[in-house]
Amino acid sequence: MEQHHDGWKRRDFLKTAALTLAGVAVPFTSAQTRQFSQTDLQVWSCGGLAEAMMPAHELYEQRTGVKISYTGAFAAALGKSLLGSAQTEVFCGRVLSLSQKLRQTGKMVYFKPLCFTSYVVVTPLGNPAGIRELKDLARPGIKVVLAPDASPPGGKAADLILKKAGLYEAVRKNAVVLGTCVQRTLEDIITGRGDASVVEFRLTKIPRFANKVEVIPIPDRLFPPGPLTFTVGVMQSAKDRTLADDYVDYITSPVGQAFFEKFGFIPAISAQGQELTEKLGVKDV
Repeated sequence: MEQHHDGWKRRDFLKTAALTLAGVAVPFTSAQTRQFSQTDLQVWSCGGLAEAMMPAHELYEQRTGVKISYTGAFAAALGKSLLGSAQTEVFCGRVLSLSQKLRQTGKMVYFKPLCFTSYVVVTPLGNPAGIRELKDLARPGIKVVLAPDASPPGGKAADLILKKAGLYEAVRKNAVVLGTCVQRTLEDIITGRGDASVVEFRLTKIPRFANKVEVIPIPDRLFPPGPLTFTVGVMQSAKDRTLADDYVDYITSPVGQAFFEKFGFIPAISAQGQELTEKLGVKDV
């Protein structure tokens, strides 16, 4: 039977995820039985993780009594800050090269794979334009919604997917919206302003968008590798390494990973996550 890198079998992971998300207490043992030198921990992450991080933090706080001071913001802004003079204790970053750079500059002690993202085609409920695959976005008369000017990676990733598929020029000709916000893209699809768009699957799990669009898979060979990876790392500025390590153990455990599964990410602990870890070389330096 298939096993995860931490010894958990897949059915064990799925069972744990179901219990955690149903509100049933699932044991998670802190490395030092919660004997920490401080009662708060500062965690920064790229904004796309916020929906999963907040409930995960709530559970960690309940179980340890530690207050998580959480900040979620654009990857580029946080990366620039941390490579400068800004400090946090744990950083969950997007784009593998950023974590590698933080390690190489000595600002991060270590990192681990956290989760991965994926991309899909979305259409209004009922799929009135009859979209069946990515190439259908290039059909004459299809109204496409894109957000090329959204904060990176935002709509740029969609552009890269279309270019790799050889569809970029044809699809851009069909664009009725070239926006600046990926979440507004979903709103335009839900309201029928457009027939289809390319977005991160995680966006379809945000409560205000959930079950309001049709989702059509895109072959993962078309995904740009850069935006796919999220990592979690302990920073050199962590005041209590035992606490920071314990948090990382929690967020990468089946209990913590269940929240990423729920909100549309591919957990690093899952079979697909392990494959992506190897494929994309998500390893500490």
